[in-house]
Amino acid sequence: MTVALLTSRGRPFLEERLPGTVEALWFETPEQLLTLAPQAQIGWFDVDGEVMAEAVSRAESLSWLSTVAAGVDHMPLGMMAERGVLLTNGAGLHAAAVAEYALLGMLSIAKGYREVVRAQDRHEWLTEPPGRRELAGTSALIVGAGEIGRRVAQLLRAFDVDVQEVRRNGGAGTLRAQEWRARLGEFDWVVVAVPSTPETRGLFGAAEFAAMKRGAVILNFARGEVIDTDALLAAVDGGSGGGIGGAFLDVTDPEPLPPEHPLWTRDNVHVSMHLSGRSQETIFQKGAARFMANLPRFLAGEPLLHQVDLHAGY
Repeated sequence: MTVALLTSRGRPFLEERLPGTVEALWFETPEQLLTLAPQAQIGWFDVDGEVMAEAVSRAESLSWLSTVAAGVDHMPLGMMAERGVLLTNGAGLHAAAVAEYALLGMLSIAKGYREVVRAQDRHEWLTEPPGRRELAGTSALIVGAGEIGRRVAQLLRAFDVDVQEVRRNGGAGTLRAQEWRARLGEFDWVVVAVPSTPETRGLFGAAEFAAMKRGAVILNFARGEVIDTDALLAAVDGGSGGGIGGAFLDVTDPEPLPPEHPLWTRDNVHVSMHLSGRSQETIFQKGAARFMANLPRFLAGEPLLHQVDLHAGY
């Protein structure tokens, strides 16, 4: 019998589908997870970072951990690698929701829609639109054309945006990791969707903002530390870091953003509070489907789908 310790949020989609060779233990609270963790051979935890690290630490019998998260930088990857734990993630499960947020951000900025909402709050009838930009005919650079980046590109092309994708290893019609900086000045929109690794920390700093097209907008759906926050503030203020049109930040550094942080006060910065990937109703249903696709593979000793390279971090 193989013991699987599973989040109760996946129970409605899993309980009747698990084979008789798997004993399911369900947890609802972090305390239950930590208590049951030593019994787990298979895990689907999906809790906050500190609890996740402690649960993995206690789960000394763990062989496979499944998560609906796409980014796994909050997990103790080194410990898992040492123990030989397999990790599968939720790459692609959030792509549609995040891509819709990217489109929302671009349209909100182009049309000045934040001012429309504020006018409604004031019960004020505007006689002129606060934004007149159109997406059609503009250009966008997608830095990190994984499943999220590709979905963003798909939506933008439907809006007649000229899209250029960046992938680490390049490919037909794409830029390689070392090629995109030289072309930053060509694009109206820069969408960042790279994995969080030591190599991507500080990927955008003063030099990158200075190279961007004047008035261009950066949108970050990766991790906050991918962007140098001080350099971004200088750039949106038109200072020595360069002059850009604004930023749409689903992620920030630090996170959560403290109430007194200057990013809150910039009219050309939109903060969406890491909500994009969670703006969907079916994530645990999707996660259960992925878990069930991998379970027979795991039990048969076959390669798993969407397995994370613990050393690369994605």
